[in-house]
Amino acid sequence: MRNSLSGVHPFSKVVFSIFIALVFLLLTMIIGFLVAIPIFQINLFEIENVLSDYNDPHNVAFLKYLQTLQAIGFFIIPAVFLGYLFHRNSFEYLKLNKNITSSYLFLTVFILIFSIPIINYFTLLNQGMEFPEWFSGIENWMKEKEDSAQAITLAFLKMDSLGALYFNILMIAVLPAIGEELIFRGIFQRIFSEWTKNIHWGIIIAAFLFSAMHFQFYGFLPRFILGILLGYLFYWSGSIWIPILGHFINNAAAVIVYYFNPDGVNEEIENFGATQNSYLYLIPSVILVGFLLYIFYNQRKKTAIAC
Repeated sequence: MRNSLSGVHPFSKVVFSIFIALVFLLLTMIIGFLVAIPIFQINLFEIENVLSDYNDPHNVAFLKYLQTLQAIGFFIIPAVFLGYLFHRNSFEYLKLNKNITSSYLFLTVFILIFSIPIINYFTLLNQGMEFPEWFSGIENWMKEKEDSAQAITLAFLKMDSLGALYFNILMIAVLPAIGEELIFRGIFQRIFSEWTKNIHWGIIIAAFLFSAMHFQFYGFLPRFILGILLGYLFYWSGSIWIPILGHFINNAAAVIVYYFNPDGVNEEIENFGATQNSYLYLIPSVILVGFLLYIFYNQRKKTAIAC
């Protein structure tokens, strides 16, 4: 089976990739449920209540378990398996075996930190979007999905110990950073770049899918921008570990901030660069991120010359 699908059309690769991801997700969830029944004392006839009641810590623990399984079964395992089918070596195909320099690491950290006002600004734009009246039914549905996602996120973020903090960092930052980057940058960005014969379209389409996959319309734009940023960092560095690091920083920061401020994420950080009083930080943010990206891009050329 190794390298058996390397020569097929990119469209077939996309369809097959989605199919494989769904198959592994289904298998992982079936096995996970069978394991969870005796551990969590789950009654299958009451599973709907368990999945919707976020006030019971026992239910939240079960939902965290499912979230962890999803990251592994829907992203990580399929990505490695697809790399095996598309190439003779999964690690090579996914760029997991590429060495990264300390300069790439430091630049990635600062690029993600200084991009906070930019991401927040696009969040504000996204949340301010209004739809025509005839679109109200779909808009209400999207708001319900957004509220539901917000409720489960807040339930996950309730932490009363360092152990809970560490597990949340694993569940919300480590596993999604690895899994989503392997699938969207390592698999889909590469396939769509091959299909369109244009790396920029590959990055944009993969970023669109990355954002759409979260099914949170009012957070679509900031995730789309983040996906494009991570896509270029991957392309310029040639290593999947760089976007994984950037993704991890973005997610872990929210978890850590919430841990130290359990009454809610600090509004000053959440809205930094997006409010009337902080717009002035947006322009320096754009300049600094642009400058750091320029250095990052030039670092790529220096690395190529050194090799």
